[in-house]
Amino acid sequence: MRIRWIAGCAATVLAGCSGQQVLNALTPLDGYAVTTNVVYDRDRALTLDVYAPAQAKNAPVVVYFYGGRWTEGSKGEYKFVGQALASQGFVAVLPEYRHYPSVRFPAFVEDAARAVRWTHDHIADYGGAPQTLFVMGHSSGAHLAALLALDESYLKTVGGDRDWLRGMMGLAGPYDFMPITDPELRDMFGPPERFERSQPIQFVDGDHPPLLLLHGENDETVWVRNTRNLAAAVAKAGGTVETVIYPDMSHTWMVALLSSALQGRSDVLDQVADFVRRRSVVAEIPRPTVGPQPVIQSP
Repeated sequence: MRIRWIAGCAATVLAGCSGQQVLNALTPLDGYAVTTNVVYDRDRALTLDVYAPAQAKNAPVVVYFYGGRWTEGSKGEYKFVGQALASQGFVAVLPEYRHYPSVRFPAFVEDAARAVRWTHDHIADYGGAPQTLFVMGHSSGAHLAALLALDESYLKTVGGDRDWLRGMMGLAGPYDFMPITDPELRDMFGPPERFERSQPIQFVDGDHPPLLLLHGENDETVWVRNTRNLAAAVAKAGGTVETVIYPDMSHTWMVALLSSALQGRSDVLDQVADFVRRRSVVAEIPRPTVGPQPVIQSP
């Protein structure tokens, strides 16, 4: 009965009420330590939260960027994601970043790059290993993570390098969404001559970090072709990509199923954790060149 209630609540609240509040309220409080509102960019008043497993030492690190169409969201809404990653033995970093219309592209990607730079420089103080650093995101957050992994200019601008990244995990991300016709998005990513620079698929060169791309077949918010097109482009360029396409998975469920309250209904967290562990072990081994490996899973 409790599982049925949780699932019903999630289905309702994730549609727009207060889904994250429900999932956060059901999130365990033990087994990890949380450090909130750590300043990573004083000039822009940007902060992040760190979720570290108990007695963490040289643990893999995942920087998670929340979604919200680049216009909304807050790191505090995703406590359930931080706890889920910490439960797998990873140090999770959840940054804030600026939103449209206060800023336009590429400002929010630049914020994400600064958060990764801070993580690389300071995460050892929280038990994380900077040499096993990953970026991850859902929806527009996956767009930020993908651009950091594929377009090397962002991390180079802040004194870093995309070689810092052992991999990128994208949940239902927009990677190939041209033509841009929505007026708000045209203003957000414009002027038109700059639209291509907003598309992660445009920066595939085969020499980027490995990608794990997960998507729902029936996602009506971000079409699954975004993942399929990016995976195909990476394979053509000789890069490393793994794809998991769920035949019955909506956009919001993709991230909701990371929560402890809903784990067991899908293997989304297992897929992410397995990828991080494998790529952490082979951190110093040359990346294999394999094509996309579609795996059909049921939630």
